Amino acid sequence: MTGNAPPGEAAPGASALEAIRGRLELPGLSRGPRWLRRALWLRWLVAPAVLAIVLWAGGWDWAGEFPADVGRDVGREIDNVIDWMTTELDVIFDVIKEVVLTVLVNIEDFLLWLPWPASILAIATVAWRTAGVWVAAFSAGSLVLMASFGLWDSTMETVALMLVTVTLSIAIAVPLGVWASQSDRLDKLLRPILDGMQTMPSFVYLVPAIAFFSLGNVPAVIATLIYAVPPAVRLTNLGIRQLPEETLEAAESFGATPAQLLLKVKIPLAAPTIMAGVNQTTLMALAMVVIASLVGAGGLGEDVNRGLGRIEPGNAFLAGLGIVFLAIIIDRITQAFASRQQSSMGAGGGVG
Repeated sequence: MTGNAPPGEAAPGASALEAIRGRLELPGLSRGPRWLRRALWLRWLVAPAVLAIVLWAGGWDWAGEFPADVGRDVGREIDNVIDWMTTELDVIFDVIKEVVLTVLVNIEDFLLWLPWPASILAIATVAWRTAGVWVAAFSAGSLVLMASFGLWDSTMETVALMLVTVTLSIAIAVPLGVWASQSDRLDKLLRPILDGMQTMPSFVYLVPAIAFFSLGNVPAVIATLIYAVPPAVRLTNLGIRQLPEETLEAAESFGATPAQLLLKVKIPLAAPTIMAGVNQTTLMALAMVVIASLVGAGGLGEDVNRGLGRIEPGNAFLAGLGIVFLAIIIDRITQAFASRQQSSMGAGGGVG
């Protein structure tokens, strides 16, 4: 609280408030109606409007269509590069395909071999231990519902696809995010690349994936991997960069080396934010399930496409509902795990 100012003197802090107010008000526009002040911003569009009128009135045909079209040439060069990679790097792509396919098939066979009651009990137990009894009940109920709809095999195929894709995404994204958090140059380099990966239509990723890996589950995994990696990279980088400076200085004062500071302080403290990135990566991978089924991936996405192709909206809706259930289960479990990590870090009370 501030006391009353003596007569004839400004109250303490009044000059600072006046300075802030002066910065917020536009020069020459501090008076007059608000609508007029807002309308005056349109004056910056006068020059483009005048140019458009002059070009239109003058009948300048060249202004109606851009005089050069190099899109076909650029696209042809990109096609040539992809053809060269498909031919010259065929051995590398075959190795990647065999490794990913072997792991994926073994996981699918294991999940389909497990009796459905045991699988539901295992998932419900994990949900109960991490997120509570209500999430466990929802997980068990939704999985039983999927089994009663005849979608158990498709659900397990989708789970296997998610396990492989999310594991690969985390294995790439987390180290890359940690590296970017320690290097401003790499951070600046990755930003436009990650922006492009997130905004590029997901269908575009299917084209080179098919060229390199043919049809099946492998191109679906690769396309989903590219689409799902950016959130984990961004949040890992952000979580480490936003750590309190006091904590890091305290660790350095105790003689922590840069490697110890990163592995024993920064990454553990940023674990909740990193888990949020894992959560977003998993949900984005699930969002690609239906699109990935267009290149031969099985699972619930294939059931959705089959229902749409046969004009069976009911079956497509049930398969889509299964994807929603999986997304909710994974989201609640990962969020609860991140919250526990946050609570444990808060209870730690500093650097151990």
